[in-house]
Amino acid sequence: MRELRGEEGGVEERLPTGGPPVRALARSPGPVPEHGPVWSPGVSRLLLARYYLPRRHTTLQGNACRLLRDGVEAYPEMLEAIRRARRSIRLETYMFVTDAVGELFGQALAEAAERGVHVKVLYDAVGSWTSRRSFFEGLRQRGVDVRAFKPFSLSRGLRHLFRRDHRKILVVDGTVAFTGGVNIAAHWAPEGQGVAWRDDVLKIEGPAVHELERRFLATWRMMFQDRLSRLKRRIRGGGRAPEPGPRRGDVGLAVLSSRRSIHRAYLHAIQRSRQSVLIAAGYFVPDRRLVAALKDAAKRGVEVSLLLNGGKSDHPFLEHATRAFYETLMGAGIRIFEWQRGVLHAKTAVVDGVWGTIGSFNLERLSLAFNHEVNAVFADPRLGRELEDSFRTDCGDCREVDLAVFRRRPLWQKAVERVLYFFRKVL
Repeated sequence: MRELRGEEGGVEERLPTGGPPVRALARSPGPVPEHGPVWSPGVSRLLLARYYLPRRHTTLQGNACRLLRDGVEAYPEMLEAIRRARRSIRLETYMFVTDAVGELFGQALAEAAERGVHVKVLYDAVGSWTSRRSFFEGLRQRGVDVRAFKPFSLSRGLRHLFRRDHRKILVVDGTVAFTGGVNIAAHWAPEGQGVAWRDDVLKIEGPAVHELERRFLATWRMMFQDRLSRLKRRIRGGGRAPEPGPRRGDVGLAVLSSRRSIHRAYLHAIQRSRQSVLIAAGYFVPDRRLVAALKDAAKRGVEVSLLLNGGKSDHPFLEHATRAFYETLMGAGIRIFEWQRGVLHAKTAVVDGVWGTIGSFNLERLSLAFNHEVNAVFADPRLGRELEDSFRTDCGDCREVDLAVFRRRPLWQKAVERVLYFFRKVL
């Protein structure tokens, strides 16, 4: 069996012993200074959620959450959950690539199906276009119900092609779930075994697992059942996810799968910010409302910092379009850090060390207008502090963009940025 090993003290695939391991980030001042608590420790999490989240975003209390960095931490945890499965596995992913990591997950899923676990896998046909069809056929023969989301078809038009399933959800036995930005591919495996893309995953135990499973089943029924079948199932009350499980912790989570609700959550939290707004975005082409909210926060004296790709993005055209925003953002006092260690793929944000979000939603046109997305949003000082520490540590591996130097970039580069900015809605 292959193992995923990380260099420099990375996590390898192994069984947990005596409870979940405790991971301590390297605490260093870094380029982004830390700040004290914004709220008194006595303020309830329910009040924080009411302050930072829009009223229509209901939070589910009683969850236990762990932040997992990159595939080196996420993959072993996900594989272990699959191997412990006894009843059901639901996996929804944009990329399921038939490389070493894909083979490892495929074997674990097939073994689960062979021991009687009900395994459903939904992968995006465009995101996984390089994968071997024989691989998925082999999984089907071993009992895995694996299907493609919207296979390519010219007869259905461009809108069918653009509307992709960009979610990353793994739910096991209705008791544990994983969501974030990591797909099933060696891109997220540690350096030496993969490309070591930077990303985040949230492991969840508690009532919010039920909500993630509901999102998966809703997409599955929408794609693979006709209207009559869906009506019959609704009348019978069958095919539903199990009822929410018991409380496992003290974190309140809102599971958002509407693109506009996720965007609204970003805007609301930024507008309510008091001390800091920290955003890590692998793809960043913001709309006017988000730009205005960030600039307004900076003008109020809020520390606004963005962690973006620095020349190694897997979408270089999009990266040039992003740089077209630099002058207006930095001119308002917003700091921009460019990631230097490979590709940044994270889609996370933390406000005041309290509000945070982790998921699949990118701050660019495709996520806002077309893709199926899912984000977990929380208002929790402990988890917020952990996400904030992770952001500040990452900034130590970045280059901060200097506005005066940036303005002296070559004329051809400015021209490319302006052209790609003009086409930003279709990139």
